[in-house]
Amino acid sequence: MVLNAECAVLFARRDSIYKTLPYCDVYDIDRDATSYRGGVPVVTHPPCRSWGNLAHFAKPRPGERELAFFAVDQVRRCGGVLEHPVTSKLWKEADLPSAGKIDSFGGFSMVIDQHWFGHLARKRTLLYICGINPGKVPAFPFCMATPEYMLGTCKKGLYKELPKSHREATPLELAIWLVELAKMCNKQRAVA
Repeated sequence: MVLNAECAVLFARRDSIYKTLPYCDVYDIDRDATSYRGGVPVVTHPPCRSWGNLAHFAKPRPGERELAFFAVDQVRRCGGVLEHPVTSKLWKEADLPSAGKIDSFGGFSMVIDQHWFGHLARKRTLLYICGINPGKVPAFPFCMATPEYMLGTCKKGLYKELPKSHREATPLELAIWLVELAKMCNKQRAVA
């Protein structure tokens, strides 16, 4: 537990970059995120392998898929942001709003690309955000440069295939931005 935490990060990797950031209370696989009881806004990265396009190949641990619903509940209850792949089927199953819509919790969705924040490959990502008006989301970088790497199988040598060790890692710049966004989220201040 981090004293004076300003943000909780749920479902982080063991080697998470969030552990290097001040005022972040980080829950990885060894520190059960479902034990989080609230108090500060959250950044949530629930396991996504059973929600994406290749879910039929996934071998999630028992109960792993349901962790995404817990993450949605925490974002709605405490304010903050949930991050998942752009192809995640969680949006449909949890009735999360599409871009441009606001749900009954004051939550909205937006798409970013982790490449803009320094990821080595293009990695489009959906965010579900509660506790802030869409127009108050902090500025973020935008990059038109073509990445050198690609997630998945490479075609005709156009890109290098990204090593598996880099696929899930959150770029430092993105982690900082997500934490700052979450800290701005306050369920009492948000106006739909």
